[in-house]
Amino acid sequence: MKKALALTLAATMVLGLAACGSSGGSSASGSGSGSGGDSTTVANKDKPVVWYNRQPSNSSTGELDMNALQFNDKTYYVGFDANQGAELQGQMIKEYIEKAIKDGVEIDRNGDGVIGYVLAIGDIGHNDSIARTRGVRNALGTAVEKDGATDSSPVGTNVDGTATAVKDGSIEVDGKTYKVRELASQEMKNSAGATWDAATAGNAIGTWSASFGDQIDIIASNNDGMGMSMFNAWSKENKVPTFGYDANSDAVAAIAEGYGGTISQHADVQAYLTLRVLRNALDGVDIDTGIGTEDDAGNVLSSDVYKYVAEERSYYALNVAVTAENYKDFLDSTVTYAPVSNQLDATKHAEKSVWLNTYNAADNFLGSTYKPLLQNYDDLLNLKVEYVDGDGQTESNITNRLSNPSAYDAFAINMVKTDNAASYTALLNQ
Repeated sequence: MKKALALTLAATMVLGLAACGSSGGSSASGSGSGSGGDSTTVANKDKPVVWYNRQPSNSSTGELDMNALQFNDKTYYVGFDANQGAELQGQMIKEYIEKAIKDGVEIDRNGDGVIGYVLAIGDIGHNDSIARTRGVRNALGTAVEKDGATDSSPVGTNVDGTATAVKDGSIEVDGKTYKVRELASQEMKNSAGATWDAATAGNAIGTWSASFGDQIDIIASNNDGMGMSMFNAWSKENKVPTFGYDANSDAVAAIAEGYGGTISQHADVQAYLTLRVLRNALDGVDIDTGIGTEDDAGNVLSSDVYKYVAEERSYYALNVAVTAENYKDFLDSTVTYAPVSNQLDATKHAEKSVWLNTYNAADNFLGSTYKPLLQNYDDLLNLKVEYVDGDGQTESNITNRLSNPSAYDAFAINMVKTDNAASYTALLNQ
C-alpha cells in the first residue's frame, strides 16, 4: 500500500515538473543561462537580436541585408531616419546662410563672390554618412546625380570648381544670387582604417586652411566628433560656423561659442528602443508594448518621435535641428526621455542578460551619448547588460569576445562595417 502511494506521489511530482517546464508562454522568454529563474532553454539562433546604429546593408549600394534583419522572428533594427535627418542638416546650413545675408553678416569672408564650404565625410560605405553628404549637397545646390541618386563621393580639393562629383550651386536672397562651392571633402579615415575619425578631421582642416583658408566660409561635418575637432583646431578662432550631427553635449554647448548647429537624432529615444525591443521579445509580449502602446508602468512614445517600417523590421527615431534658438534644451544628451523613464516591476519583468557592443570605443557619439543612455535605461528595464567596445577597425576584435553566446538571453549589435552581419549570425547559429 505504502509502495503504491509513493509511486503515485512520484508520478504526480514528475507531471507537475513537466508542466512547469512547458509553461511560461512564448519561447522568447526563455534563456540559455536561466537568468530570472526561467528554466526554459532557448537556442542561440532563436534569441532576440537588435542591430542598432549601423543597419545591415551593402556598403556599396545601400541595399538592406534582409537575411540579417530577418535572422529570426525576434530580430529588429533600431536607428534613426537618416534621410529626414540629412535633409534637416542641409536645410539648417542653408537657412543659416540666408539669415546671415539678410542680417548683413559678412558670410563671404574674402569677398570673392563664392560661399565656400568644406565637408568632413565619416564613412563612404555607411548609409547614414552617405545620406548626410547628400543632404548637404542637395540643400546647397551642389549635388550631381549619379546612377539615379546624388553622388556622395569625396571630391578631394575643388577650389577651382572643376570636380565632377559636385557642381557649383547657388542661393538667392532678396533678389541677389550667391554662388556656393564645395571647396574640399574627404573621408575621415585614419591610418589604421578607423572611419569617422575626429583626429583625421582636425588634421584635414589644418591642411585645408593652410592652402585656401580665406575661402572657407562654412564647415559641414557628417557628425559632431569630426565637427568639434575642426571647430577646436581652426574654425572657432576664425569664426567660421561649423555644422555637425548627433547633438553631443560638447557640440551643443559650443553653439554658445560659435558652433553653427547640429542635429539631434533623438538618441534618448533610440537607446530606449534598442533595449525595449529586446525586453519585449524576452517577455514574449507584443513588440509594440511600451513603444506605441502604453506598458504597465506607463511608458509610451508618441508618433512624432519615432516610426516603425514593418517591411524593414526597423524602428527609426526622428530628428530635430539644434541651433542657437533652442540649444539650451539639449545641453545634457544623456538624460532619459521622460515619457519612457518609468521603472518596470521586477516581479513582472525578471532580470535578463544582454550582450551589447559598440563598434569603436573612441566613437564620440556612442561613447559620450548613446552608451550613457543605454546604461540609464538598462536598470529601468531590468536588463543586466555586458558592454563590449570594439577598436573601430576589425570585426574580429568584437566577435572574438562573443565566445559564449549561451551565457546571454539577447544581443544588441553595432557592427564595424554594415556588410558584416554574418560574422555575428554565424556565431549564433553554431
